[in-house]
Amino acid sequence: MKNKNIIKPSLILTRPPLKWAGGKRWLVPYLKPLWEKHKDKRFVEPFCGGLAATMGLLPKKAWLNDINPHLINFYQQVKSGLIITAELMNDEDSYYKNREKFNLLLKRKEYKGEKTAELFYYLNRTGFNGLCRFNSSGFYNIPFGKHKTINYVKDFSKYKECFKKWKFTHSDFDKMKIEKNDFIYADPPYDIAFSQYSMEGFSWEDQVRTAKWLSKHTGPVVLSNHATKRIIELYSSLGFNIKILDAPRVISCTGDRKKVKEVLATKNL
Repeated sequence: MKNKNIIKPSLILTRPPLKWAGGKRWLVPYLKPLWEKHKDKRFVEPFCGGLAATMGLLPKKAWLNDINPHLINFYQQVKSGLIITAELMNDEDSYYKNREKFNLLLKRKEYKGEKTAELFYYLNRTGFNGLCRFNSSGFYNIPFGKHKTINYVKDFSKYKECFKKWKFTHSDFDKMKIEKNDFIYADPPYDIAFSQYSMEGFSWEDQVRTAKWLSKHTGPVVLSNHATKRIIELYSSLGFNIKILDAPRVISCTGDRKKVKEVLATKNL
């Protein structure tokens, strides 16, 4: 008998505004029945990334945080009604010129504002595979994506309604002042060799710090991550219930392509 609480990804009302590698649109049918029992609570994502989970669940109240300041600036500008006026071209020369402009703003520590948001959106849509990566100096280094066609969005006003009661912040997750009944969905960077999502990176010590922080929360918690042996052992040791899912995608950040197993760890549900 089919579970009527599970929805198909095609029923998600609004697509996220960014293309995002490792996005969790596919996971929404698993998250929705867990969230439905707690939808009166505030939805909290300490690693909000591309917003696929939040856009799929559409909570009334949400606190969406990420360590990437450029990502959060973009969402804050969208919340304010971002309309892009610059020309957006799927062209290699244009891409590298705009990447240079973006990195110049980063060099000047200009992380906020419409111009930075416009450039970030353009690089995200035009660069390779929706990746977001910075080198050790903090500069964006994703190559041109070579897409045949790109459907750029310039008017983001359709997002204002669902964004208006959502709070966006940029900080380390353990600086968030969580309320005891908040529903936390955490999707930290994968436990793989590549971790340069931000200038600071994300180490195994950060994975452990995340797990311990989540385990202390008294409200409902859901965690997704790459199903490595040590991730499974870590969350099992902290009292989480573990499910292993087949993620319908491949991961190729190291150059090879293989199917991904995903951990869905839950507590206090």
